[in-house]
Amino acid sequence: MIVKNYACALQGIDAFVVSVEVDMSSGLGTFMAGLPDNAVKESRSRIEPALKNSGFFYPGKKVTINLAPADVKKEGSSYDLAIAVGILSASEQIRRHDFSDFLIVGELSLDGSIMSVRGALSIAIEARNRGYKSLVLPDVNVKEASVVEGLDIYGFSTLSALCNFFEGREEREPAVFINIFGDEFNADYPFDFSDVKGQENVKRALEIAAAGGHNAIMIGPPGSGKTMLAKRIPSILPPLTPEEALESTKIHSVAGKLGNNGGLLQVRPFRSPHHTISDVALVGGGTYPQPGEISLAHNGVLFLDELPEFKRTVLEVMRQPLEDRVVTISRARLSVDYPASIMLVSAMNPCPCGYYNHPGKECSCVPGSVKKYLSRISGPLLDRIDIHVEVVPVAINDLSSMEKGESSADVRKRVVAARNYQLQRFKGYDHLFCNAQIAPNQLEQFCHLDENSSRMLSNAMEKLNLSARAYDRIRKLARTIADLDHSVEVQTHHLAEAIQYRSLDRDTWGL
Repeated sequence: MIVKNYACALQGIDAFVVSVEVDMSSGLGTFMAGLPDNAVKESRSRIEPALKNSGFFYPGKKVTINLAPADVKKEGSSYDLAIAVGILSASEQIRRHDFSDFLIVGELSLDGSIMSVRGALSIAIEARNRGYKSLVLPDVNVKEASVVEGLDIYGFSTLSALCNFFEGREEREPAVFINIFGDEFNADYPFDFSDVKGQENVKRALEIAAAGGHNAIMIGPPGSGKTMLAKRIPSILPPLTPEEALESTKIHSVAGKLGNNGGLLQVRPFRSPHHTISDVALVGGGTYPQPGEISLAHNGVLFLDELPEFKRTVLEVMRQPLEDRVVTISRARLSVDYPASIMLVSAMNPCPCGYYNHPGKECSCVPGSVKKYLSRISGPLLDRIDIHVEVVPVAINDLSSMEKGESSADVRKRVVAARNYQLQRFKGYDHLFCNAQIAPNQLEQFCHLDENSSRMLSNAMEKLNLSARAYDRIRKLARTIADLDHSVEVQTHHLAEAIQYRSLDRDTWGL
């Protein structure tokens, strides 16, 4: 007889339903169709002992398994549970044969226990959107999937418990829907801006970057506080909106980075890869495409410390994602898109020895080496960074002062207020949450300049020899500064501050 149930597969950060058909007939052997990869083909080696150790048996007949649609490659071990249930039903070891309301996902261990799977959140969203009433998945993935409303979610730890449920021998209540956005946001950060002595101009620049989601680069000698400041950026970022939290959690779930705690991400991601990272690890890819660091930082911060030490190829692959805010991984059989809307924060020394422009130490580099060191970062990449800020070492009097600086909580209130203005402004626009995401064709609508401001920006373009991209980014930055100032219009002093953050664009820098 033929039994049909439903599993789910992942493509990028989204899921699609796979029909699992099991046919039992006279003969011997197990045959699998539907473009299974090695992990799916090996499912019999897991299912047979799992059935035996759960009190069942693997039928001594010809077993044909079809995974439809047949022209899409099936990867991973998450089909084990659906295949095992189909075999048990087709061999009449369980009496239930109708699974049309269920989506069944899980990996089987040899002892019959059900192991966790990746992408449970994406699977739950797809199950709800496709009209399934119930989702069966491993116990450890229940919390992650329970943030999806309108779906009965059942978690099981063993195959025998699932079979008892299908046979009606065991009652099981669906998981309770978790609405994390009904609670007050209360994140605990290990670092605070009050720990940073001095550096008021840099704090101001990072506050603007956080308020508008802008990219920033800090350049200064060793020990001036660049890394210390960067680590405190998450403490001033606004909470994730529900839409942002869903997107970010789906990426981390597909990459297997959520752990067993599950639930939606409540804190914006902060990723800080080492400078030895490869280009594939940064943007994503591989034989079986996976999201990279730039996508894991989606809706959060990607911090690249010692930027010139990264390989040139690694830095150059970031250019397109920084502009388009999406990473496209293309293979012969498929193409997947990973969101990559990030706030890039980077830090670097001004020269190889690190002491160019240091107020108390002399630079020992040979003439021209400062420019050569900066040239490790290409002009097109620097052009995509909105804020260039120089970090000067803190004076000893400031370091020894017992006076605390402004706390992250106080800075965060201003950032959240500015972001709220932006959310109201962009209401009705999909995937537009902050000023940095404004498209070129929306600049005039959202970043309008009066006659005096336009003249000031034109003069700056000529004197600093700025690109058209820098022109757009200065306008977005000025819009953010105006939001922090609670100003409806972008005024000349907002624009002037935005222009002075383009220090690395000046021909005189490094001479």
